[in-house]
Amino acid sequence: MAKKIKHVLGLSGGKDSSALALYVKETRPDLDIEYFFTDTGYELPETNDFIIKLEQQLGYIHKLNARSLNNIDGRGEKTFKNLLKEHGNYLPSQRDRWCTVQLKLKPFEKWVDEFIADGYEIHNYVGIRADEPDRSGFMTIEKPIKSIFPFREDGIVKSDIENILQRNGLELPEYYKWRSRSGCTFCFYQRKIEWLKLKDKHPDLFEQAKDFEKGDDTNTTVGERFYWMGQGQPLDTLEDPEVQQRIMNNHEKQKARFLKKKRRNALLGDIEGFCEFSDLDEMYDSLEGGGACVTCYK
Repeated sequence: MAKKIKHVLGLSGGKDSSALALYVKETRPDLDIEYFFTDTGYELPETNDFIIKLEQQLGYIHKLNARSLNNIDGRGEKTFKNLLKEHGNYLPSQRDRWCTVQLKLKPFEKWVDEFIADGYEIHNYVGIRADEPDRSGFMTIEKPIKSIFPFREDGIVKSDIENILQRNGLELPEYYKWRSRSGCTFCFYQRKIEWLKLKDKHPDLFEQAKDFEKGDDTNTTVGERFYWMGQGQPLDTLEDPEVQQRIMNNHEKQKARFLKKKRRNALLGDIEGFCEFSDLDEMYDSLEGGGACVTCYK
């Protein structure tokens, strides 16, 4: 008997996963793919707007936990505020990314478990490109979930991504004008310049992040409090005009060095295709995604 396979592809609202969905639809039209978006309830408005545009191109996209996170269906499932309290008001961090597990991976597992129980093997399509370091996609021990990497298989690189979007009538998501990734509004992988931009573009969401940061007295270790930007760096510090100016100046210096390097390498006076925040990781000489799980930012 032929093996039952369920093809699934996750969308983060980021450029790579979006381009992957469009690319697979173009190049592998025989696949019956289920698209999903694990909606934490804390995405940027620009991200949600882009998901709507994608749905017009791809067809139905499963929103795995948008309803439950907002308690619309009365099942009492957890919001981030609930989860934060359960974790002793310890904010998620690079050392303990419990937000990814709770808000992204668990809803995905819960969804595919229904297919697995029905005898399916899951093929999960991941947007890791051919020009990226070797990285695994979503893997679950002892579950029949296989990660598939079409971009890597077909030699698709970063410079191809925007072309894939454009030939399908889409531009980069709007948040790339001021932020380097999709994901939650309060993502701790943001750089200080991105926190400043959030404060400017969405002051209400910046204030919400500050409220989560305050927690209560249990958010301490040996009397030391931890924050989104790191130990001893509360978001309140970004209210100081001098701090704001210093962050902006440092960012402009970093950008100038990056453009000088790009021009020297390309032997060109202009940088074709330069997108400041889309290229932010490269600008700061860090791993693409800053080490974040591909589930959150691709």
